[in-house]
Amino acid sequence: MTIESIIKDIALRARAASRKMAVASTVQKNQMLHAIAQKLMTYQTKIQQENGKDLESATAKGLSPAMIERLKISSATIHSMVKGLKEVAELPDPVGETTKQWIRPNGLEVSKMRIPLGVIAMIYESRPNVTVDAAALCLKAGNCAILRGGSEAFHSNMILASIIQEALTETGLEKDAVQVIPIQDRDAVTHLLRQEESIDLVIPRGGEALIRFVVQHSTIPVLKHYKGVCHAYVDRAADLELAVKVCLNSKAQRPGVCNALETLLVHEDIAPKFLPVMAEKFAEAGVELRGCRATCSTIPGVVLAQESDWPAEYLDLILAVKTVCSMSEAIEHIATYGSDHTDIIITADMERADRFIKAVSSSMVAVNASTRFNDGGELGLGAEIGISTSKLHAFGPMGLEELTSTKFVVRGTGQIRL
Repeated sequence: MTIESIIKDIALRARAASRKMAVASTVQKNQMLHAIAQKLMTYQTKIQQENGKDLESATAKGLSPAMIERLKISSATIHSMVKGLKEVAELPDPVGETTKQWIRPNGLEVSKMRIPLGVIAMIYESRPNVTVDAAALCLKAGNCAILRGGSEAFHSNMILASIIQEALTETGLEKDAVQVIPIQDRDAVTHLLRQEESIDLVIPRGGEALIRFVVQHSTIPVLKHYKGVCHAYVDRAADLELAVKVCLNSKAQRPGVCNALETLLVHEDIAPKFLPVMAEKFAEAGVELRGCRATCSTIPGVVLAQESDWPAEYLDLILAVKTVCSMSEAIEHIATYGSDHTDIIITADMERADRFIKAVSSSMVAVNASTRFNDGGELGLGAEIGISTSKLHAFGPMGLEELTSTKFVVRGTGQIRL
């Protein structure tokens, strides 16, 4: 079979399986999730053997130690996957929920009901635990999943898929509800993105280059975010001690993720007091600062920022800093250089906070809290499949509800349209 025919067959089987998943009961779906969790523990040795093949190949190819660490499935990784599966099983099932209902003057009862999206294709890089996380969320929301992980995790993803399929079969569901693309050739992705008759949604998760490739080649709707250029605005009414704590956490707690702080905006009224203290804390954390001219005059020794620094997603211990004369200037800067991902304000003035919330259009806007909270688990969704900066269908972290749509349900007593 050609790559194209293999991919088409996978998509068709997923579409057929989606009809059964759409009507699966909550009890059956939860039983399946617990079965996957149990099998992960049972097959732990086999999983790590297959993962070892990927680690050996990654080392031979010269992948960075950080990439190899992300690729590794340790005992702790397996326990984390098991914990995640059990947490998803505990979440309310959104499928079949009535979100709104009303009665028309002619007596028709109209309501909106949550339904699965259908078949979701997810294309992602590196971490094989994403295979289990994505499958769990898709399945609990009544969807089927076609998963295409990075070639560096091929053996790991294949063994995880076989475990998931075994659990699906044992709980009376279709094993084709979760399929991992068994082809490492990049052409498989291109063919997958053309299966618009069988696949309802594509979610890419990885670097900007991967996401742009998917968007450019897909004939299927894509939910994505290209990058996270996240801002913190320290207002003139900020509690400076609180601001130092929140900004340090936003940047340095985990700098290589999409919700890490990339640009710090500071009101000129408090810059002389705040910036020297903040710079000292950043220096202790190993953060390099690149500032505007006003910032450089306040903190000697700071590298002068270039125009390219303002839209940059560093994903590293580097931070752009700009002193602004007003909140309006801060909001305008975010509108010009931001990515609609995550932006925060530090202020004790709630009227000014409300103004910031209304004016900034990002998927999460926070007051006096770290950018790092833009995460499904941290926001109470239980888990997420990714963060969307596309405003159509879903905006922000995508949990179970975001993996559903709604349909209209109409109940009548013989009404006809006149």
